[in-house]
Amino acid sequence: MIAARSPSSPSQPPAQDAFQRALRYLGHRPRSEAELRSHLRQRGYDDHAIDRSVARLRELNYLNDGNFARSWTAAKVTSRGYGPKRIENELRTKGIKPAVIRDAVVEAFSAGEEKRNAKRLIARHYRNLDLKDAKQLQRAAAFLLRRGYSSQVIYEVLKFSLEAD
Repeated sequence: MIAARSPSSPSQPPAQDAFQRALRYLGHRPRSEAELRSHLRQRGYDDHAIDRSVARLRELNYLNDGNFARSWTAAKVTSRGYGPKRIENELRTKGIKPAVIRDAVVEAFSAGEEKRNAKRLIARHYRNLDLKDAKQLQRAAAFLLRRGYSSQVIYEVLKFSLEAD
């Protein structure tokens, strides 16, 4: 078994060590402030060292929940086709404040964007969708619901697809 090492080395004060660990953690991928605080707490740093590290990272603009929420939202909308509700739920679990979440979602889903994304997602995942088959229609609706689209958007997208056939 590997012995647990102390969070601060004898040559560095704990706050400086916490800052270095935070930089390494942020170096892997962007994180929210809550994720970073949780990580440092799990590593055994005290609240004072964490607060000082977070303040310094904010000064350097390495830690910004608004930027994190916008970039994370854009990535998930583009790569995974997530809808607004799924984005909101996942950002909430990452400790992002509701006002910041709202701004990121509004920016990502401008007028009509949610519907266009849902149509694109259905076209990509259900190429041979027969909307006259109730089971396939239900499957497509459940898929969009899991991705975080509202029931109104799902209804409009599937109704439009049904009328197009």
